Amino acid sequence: MSGILYVVGTPIGNLSDFSPRAVETLANVDFVAAEDTRVTLKLLNHFDIKKEMVSYYEHNKRQRGEIICQRILNGENCAIVTDAGMPAISDPGEDLVALCYELGIEVQSVPGPTAFATALAVSGLPTGRFTFEGFLSVNKKSRREHLEEVKDEKRTMIFYEAPHKLIYTLNDMRKVFGNRNIALVRELTKIHEQVLRFTFDEAIAYYADKSPKGEYVIIIEGKKQDEAEEITLEQAIALAKSLVEKGMSINSAAKEAAAQTPFKKGDIYKALI
Repeated sequence: MSGILYVVGTPIGNLSDFSPRAVETLANVDFVAAEDTRVTLKLLNHFDIKKEMVSYYEHNKRQRGEIICQRILNGENCAIVTDAGMPAISDPGEDLVALCYELGIEVQSVPGPTAFATALAVSGLPTGRFTFEGFLSVNKKSRREHLEEVKDEKRTMIFYEAPHKLIYTLNDMRKVFGNRNIALVRELTKIHEQVLRFTFDEAIAYYADKSPKGEYVIIIEGKKQDEAEEITLEQAIALAKSLVEKGMSINSAAKEAAAQTPFKKGDIYKALI
């Protein structure tokens, strides 16, 4: 009988965020597929778990994925973990999950912290609709193409970035997006967690004489309705009504409509009640 692949979320900084169910799962599976076995060993040791580990990362995922799946097909249960957060989110674990489905292997979730959702929640920017863009390519042409593809995106956008590339990335984004409102969220759940709310120009000036530290989540407001389009208050109210019809609360619909138009939330809200 085939085993199961458990997709287990791990802490993104604070070990206290590791759930009892996740601890139980790692303790009970036959082996753990880990992005970096050295990082996962620290997690296992903290919770006094002794378990066989196999490395599974970007550069060995094809060959190792087949080996892992064969073991599961032979009846063993496996937990896949990443260094921090949910496996398969901007992570090679997505390939292993897809391969399991192709082979008829059952996949179960053991949820844990996810950096992009956590960062968005504390950013203070609109959360009703958003798009997760992950990491930009290191290739200059690919980076530019990616940014150009989403420059007219009206939803809030979320990117990941490493500290040594942050300033370079902020400058690239400023050139394409203009001087929008952003939030830089760093060191989530750690002692030095910080949410910095800027415009692009303010962020670039802030880091002119500072070295970025920690992993960053960049939250960017979506493109505002062009003034040239001359959207009316009636159109803004119609947008809010359509959101309410889709199940959104009146308060949330008014907030989202205000974020996408030049009108105040209060004016839209009054027209809805």
